[in-house]
Amino acid sequence: MGKSLSQITFDFAPVEETGITAVPASTVMLKEKVIMEASKPSVVIKDVYQEPAIIAGKRGRKSLKEIAISADLIQVPEDDILFKKQYYSIGEVAVMFRENQSLIRYWETEFDILQPRKNRKGDRFFRPVDIKNLLMIYDLLRRRKFTIEGAKDYLKKNKKAEEKFAMIQSLEKIKGFFHELKASL
Repeated sequence: MGKSLSQITFDFAPVEETGITAVPASTVMLKEKVIMEASKPSVVIKDVYQEPAIIAGKRGRKSLKEIAISADLIQVPEDDILFKKQYYSIGEVAVMFRENQSLIRYWETEFDILQPRKNRKGDRFFRPVDIKNLLMIYDLLRRRKFTIEGAKDYLKKNKKAEEKFAMIQSLEKIKGFFHELKASL
């Protein structure tokens, strides 16, 4: 009982000095370790921003807002790079589209235009043509917000859907070029 308790005090810096800024609702903020300097007792918080589609361990469906945000972030290479390889594994395709492998397998069962090759083990290997078709399906479902049944009907009724999609893609490239040109002025 002879020991006296000592009180520990912390001097926190005002909000302006910590560098914490407002975060849009579309990003996820994670806080890392609290660092304390020996000379000046202040707390520094480091902010890390990640996209919702990348967070590992999140279960269940994505919200519509998360889907809309990640729809523009797919990383399908240009045609000359895409056609250098003859086959892509389902894991590589899932990384390109930032989707789960199970969703790509489901889309394969739902859409007849997706016909990946399978080996004896049952592994799926997508040809560049299949990736182009998957890109068209992804555009219908994620960007244009079609239902699966609506996307099936659209692909069946519009025989020139591939040509229309290719034209839209080329127009988006031109639009991106003009945005870059405008930014450089």
